[in-house]
Amino acid sequence: MDINIIKSEINTNILGQTIEVYDIIDSTQSELKRRNNIANGTIIIAEEQSSGKGTHGRVWYSDSKNKNIAMSFVLFPNCNIKKLKNITMTIAECIIETFAKLYDVNLEIKVPNDIVINSKKIGGILTETRLQGERVVRLYVGIGINVLQEKFNDNIKQIASSIYNEFNIKCSREKVIAKFLNIFEARYLKMMED
Repeated sequence: MDINIIKSEINTNILGQTIEVYDIIDSTQSELKRRNNIANGTIIIAEEQSSGKGTHGRVWYSDSKNKNIAMSFVLFPNCNIKKLKNITMTIAECIIETFAKLYDVNLEIKVPNDIVINSKKIGGILTETRLQGERVVRLYVGIGINVLQEKFNDNIKQIASSIYNEFNIKCSREKVIAKFLNIFEARYLKMMED
């Protein structure tokens, strides 16, 4: 993962001003949540996660090194929780738009938080909040996307796939991340204004 490519392609004001890449980590989401002193918009990316998190305490498999996107970021919305009620769907829509714009690929959203194609899961979104009363002081977003992975373990090979397996496209993970950040930050800032 080349941070310089991501940084050269983003035009964001918040997301990605700080980006950290780990060769292996337990979970990008857990790492963000462990930190008290962290900058708004910080992104953590892992080439491999040993304990990746899905929703409802499930495992997110990300054991194919240098092939997929496993990242989390933190935002400080400081807004009423109602303002963010559709945030997971908004993120999903931004992922769909990213692949459509970059690679002319049409993915689908399986509500509430999966990205699918041909009934197989390509990606997932995990959103978590830290609240003070009704106000969201921190929003943690985890995104996993199977980009270049070709083989899946027996537990998930019937239900999971990748962009490469479905479309035979070798996507640039860096360009996907940067395009997503640009699209999502614009949508997020608009949500904060409304």
